[in-house]
Amino acid sequence: MNTPCLRIDLDKIEHNSRTLVELCGRYGVTLTGVTKACCGDPDVALAMLRGGVASIADSRLENIQRLRAGGVEASFLLLRLPPLSAVAQVVASVDVSLNSELQVLEALSAAASRRGVRHDVIVMVDLGDLREGLWPDDLVPFVQRAVKLEGVRIVGIGANLACFSGVRPDERNMKRLVGLAAALEQTCELKLKWISGMNSSGLELMASGRMPKRVNHARMGEAILLGRETTQRRPWPDTYQDAFVLHAEVLEVKNKPSLPVGERSEDAYGKRPSFENRGDIRRALLNVGREDVDIEGTRPIDSRLRVLGASSGYFAVDVSAAGDEIRVGDCVAFSLNYGALVAAMTSEYVKKVVLRGGVPIEGQR
Repeated sequence: MNTPCLRIDLDKIEHNSRTLVELCGRYGVTLTGVTKACCGDPDVALAMLRGGVASIADSRLENIQRLRAGGVEASFLLLRLPPLSAVAQVVASVDVSLNSELQVLEALSAAASRRGVRHDVIVMVDLGDLREGLWPDDLVPFVQRAVKLEGVRIVGIGANLACFSGVRPDERNMKRLVGLAAALEQTCELKLKWISGMNSSGLELMASGRMPKRVNHARMGEAILLGRETTQRRPWPDTYQDAFVLHAEVLEVKNKPSLPVGERSEDAYGKRPSFENRGDIRRALLNVGREDVDIEGTRPIDSRLRVLGASSGYFAVDVSAAGDEIRVGDCVAFSLNYGALVAAMTSEYVKKVVLRGGVPIEGQR
């Protein structure tokens, strides 16, 4: 195996998608699969679509263009606010975008009119997480002006929670979103198709039956890719948590002290790492490092192993509990959290091996 590599199990992604699509369907919620953590990988998007997601969302135009070039035929949602400098690309590449600035909407309207189309828009409102979106008091005046633009069509309102400040979705803020939608419909004479209030953090609220019924659209990435809800990172029932597994090769195995020897300063990243005195231990160096993955987001699948730290190009792992089982040339497998997955997918040094039916469907890339 050429390492380091990230093995991507499409069957597990498809299964997770189907589980969540069926769950959302029981509550009248349409599910959009989010591919931003895997850089808009076409095979991942196709697995989501086979699992039944209604559309695909990504935060970067480059990823959406990659998806289209890779043969993914779907409705596409741009999950990040459009840049004013790229409105023509947005109109050409995606079907729906999230918006919160009138100047950008005016430019999107002009770009869409030049193409002879209307661009669909979900207006974002900030319910307290302090990321994108209009403050609720500004929503109605904004939409009153936006509906006059000929090249865009307001098809919904949305909110993002639990990403920037960790504000979790609850009955109170979701009811507020529904109330804002009703005010828009009454004041602006609109019929909104989508109230997009959910990401992976809303799973427990929905499954408990406490999600307001008018919330009818969800945008989910982590729950599909890693099988977890995102308020406590608990595994979700009937999903896989190992659709993505990182493999790294052992380059060196030595018995060494557990504490550094000599006067210490900051490490290469400006930190002063702490070490536990455990006497001499058996240490392995692996061919993956901070340049490739977020060390804090990795965990050896073999529970006997323990990550000690990392430099740009190495992981140091305590393999003492495995005795002599870990040798030079062996591979060590790691599970990943969302941040580590994003880093590994982004690193050009981590090979990607896509599996279907347990077999690589194409060469490493």
